[in-house]
Amino acid sequence: MSKKITITSIKKSKGASPLVMITAYDALFAKLMESSCDMILVGDSLNMSFAGKSDTLSATLEQMIYHTNAVAMGAKNSFIICDMPFGTYTSPDEALKNSIRVFQETPADALKIEGGEDKAHIIKHLCSNGIAVCGHIGLLPQAVRSEGGYKVKGKSQEEREQLIRDAKAVESAGAFCMVIEGVKAEVAAEVARGVNIPVIGIGAGRDVDGQVLVFSDMLGFFEEFTPKFVKKYIDGASLVKSALKSYSDEVKSKEFPQDIHTY
Repeated sequence: MSKKITITSIKKSKGASPLVMITAYDALFAKLMESSCDMILVGDSLNMSFAGKSDTLSATLEQMIYHTNAVAMGAKNSFIICDMPFGTYTSPDEALKNSIRVFQETPADALKIEGGEDKAHIIKHLCSNGIAVCGHIGLLPQAVRSEGGYKVKGKSQEEREQLIRDAKAVESAGAFCMVIEGVKAEVAAEVARGVNIPVIGIGAGRDVDGQVLVFSDMLGFFEEFTPKFVKKYIDGASLVKSALKSYSDEVKSKEFPQDIHTY
C-alpha cells in the first residue's frame, strides 16, 4: 500500500470496501505485508506465535512496545495497531497511563482493547484523551483462563443480545473500528449491521466489514493445529523445512558455498 490509510478512510470503508488486517511482530514480515494489507495488528498473540506459550496472558507492555517499534520500522506506511496486553487497562487511569506510554514510545496509530460494555468506560476515557481505540468483542483471548477455554460466542439468544450491546457500547465510547472474534456468522453479520463503524472478523464469517488473521496461521507456519476459521494460503512450514534440508545437505556435501558465494 503506497499511501497510509487513515482513521477517516477506515470509517468510510464501512459498506464500501472490506478491510484487510494481518498480525505482524517484526520488521521483516511487516515490510512484506505492507503492500497487501490496510492495517497491521501487533497482536499479543506474539507470545503464542513467537514464545510458544499456551495463551496470550503473559505478554507485557514492554514486549508490545518493542514489537510495535519493530513492525513500524518495517512498514512505515502502514496503519499500525498495538494490542494492549492483559492487565494494562484494568481501570481508566491505568489504561490511560499505559496507553500514553505506547503512544509516546512507538509510532502506533491506535491501540486495541478487549471487552464490550464492561470496557466502554475505559475506551471512552482513552478516546477523550487523544488515544485512538480499536475494540475487540466476542471471544476474548485474554479471558481464556476465566472462561475455561476458547468458546465460540453467539450460540444463545442471550449471547446474541449481549454481543449487540457490546458493539453499540464500543461504538458509543468512541472506537473507530472493532474486531469480532469467534462468533456465529449470522450473529456477527447482525452485529456489523447494527453499528456504523467497521467490524473486522476473525472466525466470524464473511458478512462483516473485513478480516484479520494471525500471519503464522495463514502462512502455514503453525503446525500443531489449524483453527476452523483459518485458511492456509501456503504450507510455510513444509517450505521452510525443505529449504533448510537442502541447505543442510549442501553444507555436508560441501556443495555450498560455491565460487559465486566466495570472496
